[in-house]
Amino acid sequence: MSQFAFVNDLKSAVRMDEPITSGPAPRWMKKSIESTSSSANTSRKTNELMSAKKTPSKTPNKSKSPASRSASNTPAKPKTPGGDRFIPSRMSTNFDISHFKMNQENENLDISPTQSDYRKAMSENLHGCDINNVRVLSYQNKAPAPPDGYQNALKVVYSQSKTPMNVRGATRYIPHAPDRILDAPEIVDDYYLNLIDWSFSNILAVALGTSVYLWNADTGAIDQLLDLEGADYITSLNWVPNGNLLGVGTALGPVQLWDASQTKRLRIMNSHSSRVGAMSWNSHILTTGCRNGQLVHNDVRQREHIVGTIQSHTQEVCGLKWSTDGRYLASGGNDNLLNVYSGLPGQITYQSEPIYSFSQHQAAVKALDWCPWQTNVLASGGGTADRTIRFWNCNNGQCINSVNANSQVCAILWSKTYRELVSAHGFANNQLTIWKYPSLTKVAELTGHTNRILNLAMSPDGSTVLSAGADETLRMWKCFLPDPNKKKEHEKRSSRPTMLGPGLR
Repeated sequence: MSQFAFVNDLKSAVRMDEPITSGPAPRWMKKSIESTSSSANTSRKTNELMSAKKTPSKTPNKSKSPASRSASNTPAKPKTPGGDRFIPSRMSTNFDISHFKMNQENENLDISPTQSDYRKAMSENLHGCDINNVRVLSYQNKAPAPPDGYQNALKVVYSQSKTPMNVRGATRYIPHAPDRILDAPEIVDDYYLNLIDWSFSNILAVALGTSVYLWNADTGAIDQLLDLEGADYITSLNWVPNGNLLGVGTALGPVQLWDASQTKRLRIMNSHSSRVGAMSWNSHILTTGCRNGQLVHNDVRQREHIVGTIQSHTQEVCGLKWSTDGRYLASGGNDNLLNVYSGLPGQITYQSEPIYSFSQHQAAVKALDWCPWQTNVLASGGGTADRTIRFWNCNNGQCINSVNANSQVCAILWSKTYRELVSAHGFANNQLTIWKYPSLTKVAELTGHTNRILNLAMSPDGSTVLSAGADETLRMWKCFLPDPNKKKEHEKRSSRPTMLGPGLR
């Protein structure tokens, strides 16, 4: 029968649903048994002393003793701590103190502060720490911090392994340092002038005093186009869209037309008697605005070039811009007025009086630009006393939005790549601010100029913005670089053959 006894012992040793009886007991189990037995012995001795002092009765007392009550609360089968998929680390947990805190009874005793401090000191010496500050479950690692830009920090607990979808791709990298800095000596520090423009052939025209210089952004070559004589100087520049013709406004009033490809002056148009601070092209019509508030439409194809005259400003015209579809013309002046006109001379929709005249700005209105994807939306910015950018729906004449820029607004440009716009400012930071549209939240602020920014110009591909400052520097900011993935998709779509001929637009 000895072989059967050995088999029974082996089976009992490998059973996993019962506690293993063979071998020494764990240390925490020994302490639990010792504490239970010591409390039982103490309670039994106390009961014997109390019963010796009392008069013996005939009926025995059948009430439960504290020892039996303590034994009933002690767990019969304590479980060995093991792994748990919800608690990845238990290295910092003290199971002895945790077991003591779970089984201790709350003592509501009225003791003096001195006795309370004495008990606390004894507990710290005995356990090595203040057990009132010890947690039953403690974690060694803190919860991971939320990613940058996440609105709710609590949601990171549920998305620890991957970046949330609304964060991924929400922001893009914008260089805060200029890509290139060019010198612009003798640039005129005048808020009302427009002294730079960038052509579709990637040639930048800059007016420096009495001269106009052309900088080829592809080759880096610099050529002087013209140089005025006497007391005259350059007050405005504007390239014809999709061409090499450059309109040049002067301080004495005449407007010159130059062919930059041949470095040749084509004609002089005596449209004004005072300086021409703003001009804008619409096909073959060059509209110019001068210091006395007059607007003139010039047809550059005709000998008698003046085809229309408008007198709606009482002071100098400093902002002038045709919409991309040619339906509207916006003009801003030093009289704090923003006027919107309809149509070209000779068209049915042409009107010599403005269809809208906005007076909400409290300073000169120089910064003007039309939205490229909503051709009826106009953005305008006011000077030092106004410091506000406003957005207008020119279909109904309503101001649809506005934002306080907190500084003089010198220029505005819409992005061709993103639903954003950039504004140039003066005192106190002389910065460029990129705004998200239509939320009008700040995307970035680009600083570097030591004096106010006078004008802005954008490269033909829409990726680079050039700022001309009164500190006599030209700074190029690559703030609208396209997304490479979207650029590839656009190239694939544009490379598909179409039924239209190459000459149609």
